[in-house]
Amino acid sequence: MSSSTEEYSGVQKAAILLIALGPEKSATIFKHLKEDEIEELTLEIANTRSVSPQTKEDILNEFYQVCLAQQYIAEGGIGYAKDLLEKALGNDKAQEVISKLTASLQVRPFEFVRKTDPSQVLNFIQDEHPQTIAMILSYLSSGQAAMILSALTPEKQADVAKRIAMMDRTSPDVIKEVERVLERKLSSLLNQDYTIVGGVDAIVGILNTVDRGTEKHIMESLEIEEPELADEIRKKMFVFEDILLLDDRAIQRVLRDVDNNDLAVALKGANEEVQGVIFKNLSKRLAAMIKEDMEFMGPVRMKDVEEAQQKIVSIIRKLEDSAEIVISRGGGDEIIV
Repeated sequence: MSSSTEEYSGVQKAAILLIALGPEKSATIFKHLKEDEIEELTLEIANTRSVSPQTKEDILNEFYQVCLAQQYIAEGGIGYAKDLLEKALGNDKAQEVISKLTASLQVRPFEFVRKTDPSQVLNFIQDEHPQTIAMILSYLSSGQAAMILSALTPEKQADVAKRIAMMDRTSPDVIKEVERVLERKLSSLLNQDYTIVGGVDAIVGILNTVDRGTEKHIMESLEIEEPELADEIRKKMFVFEDILLLDDRAIQRVLRDVDNNDLAVALKGANEEVQGVIFKNLSKRLAAMIKEDMEFMGPVRMKDVEEAQQKIVSIIRKLEDSAEIVISRGGGDEIIV
């Protein structure tokens, strides 16, 4: 990195970068910033006078190097990024970029675990203390954590879920110690700062992804052991019976994406109120066809019903994430499974 950039602060560099990128690209970046960040940058841009072409080029190059490093880290972790940057920039420059990135972005611990197949992770953490498992799962994606949580023993599932929900801040020393245990099988990643992990939102994300049987077992156990916590978690969750929280327009939108066979199986195990709401939002012809399918399919395994209901819940959550439907949470009586 050229010495011409060393005299500038991070905010000044950001302002110069936005000026160099031009108004259209800068406007796009602003959409992803917080209000106070926009205000600070706007003020800095307004106060920025003449900047030499060389300085602009150096700051653009610095930004490119950090983006490149970030991409390499996402693809293969810190070690992978460092190797590639050393080849491209030399050892000193690579170390400088990596240090700047880890300091500013606080790369999360257990990066290596997130890049490992969940079944392999399960093999070497299933016998750990529930608190250790809870901490590791808190750093994983909801999908990975859900697969591991589902594979634990029923007793451990509820215990780990409770510990994730009640987790707050984790000391760097604890994180490092756990990483040292795991590095015998995988690489380790260092984090320098206290990191907030877990909490109710974390366990909700995991429970929204596990199979329905696991979800029900964990919630039933929590309702006995930690009723207030269970109530807080349930308020943020969406289960199949909560389709009653959707308005007719949202239900109709959901049903457009649902396979008719899945709907018939899901409704086979639903209560009359849920069935009534669904049939009300189908055409008379389709409602009659679904009812006929339900009659002719005979007895259905509970596992199949739960899987069909889970597919529909996944569609609902996907539509909510894309803002196509709105789920009214926490306002009225919630359906308890």
